[in-house]
Amino acid sequence: MIDQGTFSTRALLLDAAGNVRASAFCEIGLRRLGPDLVEQDAIQIIDSVYKVIKAVLKDAAMRHLHICQAGLATQRSSVVAWDKRNGKPVAPLLSWQDRRAAEWLTRYNTHAEKIKRITGLPLSPHYGASKLRWYMDHIPEVKGAYQRGDLALGPLAGFLLFHLLREKPLLVDHANASRTQLWNINTRNWDAWLMDLFGVPHETLPHCRPICDHYGDLKMADIPLRAVNGDQTSAIYALGRPEKDTAIVNIGTGAFILLPIGKKWVHHPTLLTGLSMSNYRQAEYIIEGTVNGAGAAINWAAEQWHIEDMVKNLSDGFNRTGEIPLFINSIGGLGSPWWRPGPSPKLLGNGESWQKGVAVAESILFLLRANLDTMLKAGLLIKKLRISGGLARLDGLCQRLADLTQMPVYRPAETEATARGIAWLASGFPHRWPKPGRGRSFKPRGNLSLNTRYQSFCRILEDEV
Repeated sequence: MIDQGTFSTRALLLDAAGNVRASAFCEIGLRRLGPDLVEQDAIQIIDSVYKVIKAVLKDAAMRHLHICQAGLATQRSSVVAWDKRNGKPVAPLLSWQDRRAAEWLTRYNTHAEKIKRITGLPLSPHYGASKLRWYMDHIPEVKGAYQRGDLALGPLAGFLLFHLLREKPLLVDHANASRTQLWNINTRNWDAWLMDLFGVPHETLPHCRPICDHYGDLKMADIPLRAVNGDQTSAIYALGRPEKDTAIVNIGTGAFILLPIGKKWVHHPTLLTGLSMSNYRQAEYIIEGTVNGAGAAINWAAEQWHIEDMVKNLSDGFNRTGEIPLFINSIGGLGSPWWRPGPSPKLLGNGESWQKGVAVAESILFLLRANLDTMLKAGLLIKKLRISGGLARLDGLCQRLADLTQMPVYRPAETEATARGIAWLASGFPHRWPKPGRGRSFKPRGNLSLNTRYQSFCRILEDEV
């Protein structure tokens, strides 16, 4: 299973019992050229995918293991422009965190409600439409490729499929296509009105396919690729089919809270609606809240305040006593339920390095709770939380999440949920899906000071937004 994320690419080989039999990991770079300018090198990303696949195939061959199918999960909302003759990018990859077209996008504010009802997404520069149009308007190589009839535009997933599969197809899955803001959640295909509105040519976009489908065979081996999905939506299925009253919290570069809502999608004015699974017969939908600054906020703070090993030091910081300042976390702009740039990120108060680190970690939880509160006010049933992602390894963070939300939090034994989730989808939704050992539960406790900080955090955002 291939998990291509913002800062790294992983490949894992799982057996029928859910055990990891082989794995490989490769870091990738990210270029922050300004507060709203975030790029990556698409060639470096595909090279990292080749590297981890090659390592896992070699390990599997040495152990005489037979691989039956593959799955691919990718970072959502990141887009690429490439030449469909040879697969070479004709512009930098624009990250999901990139907001360079924010001002340009405001001209469509009068259409925001209609766009939300067609796509399930609020009008936002984080999604692909404004990024793809930016390519067309600002990159001469993109214009040239389009004039020659050689231009391909689309989500990162489409670029990876072009390179990974023998046929070099122009394909993309429903989940990643949906994050372009050009995709109709009702028809589950590209929307003619949206493509015309944003000026993105239909002929440049990959063909849409269900999340669970036979995409073709990997060119590095005769292995069928049977599922393609976004990273967060794959994580929902890490333990098999999710429980209806459980919201999934995944904390990586960004943080997300996703609630499965069944086979019919519902509109919400400030939360996202999307789909987590589809085939040619049906689809499964989610309501989602998004926090742009999670691991990205910790990286920003560590750089700004010159704090080394910030994540590592958090384990100790959560266990110490002392007053915790407030960190106004607007890294990457405020996601749901605000959808605005927000005030400049800043620390209110002072303290030692550990106190600053805890303040940043708490700000992630505050933004998650704001989304959870919005879900509960909408009448959605949530009784417990399941947490995954890199920061989920921190006991103190999980306990604070339970205290802040007053809900039990379950952390599976394996917190890297994306690969396990895409494996379940690629395997055809097996009824018996083994859990990766016994996880840990965190029961909510009283924490008055934490709740007081949350209330202050919300008041500040409401006053300044």
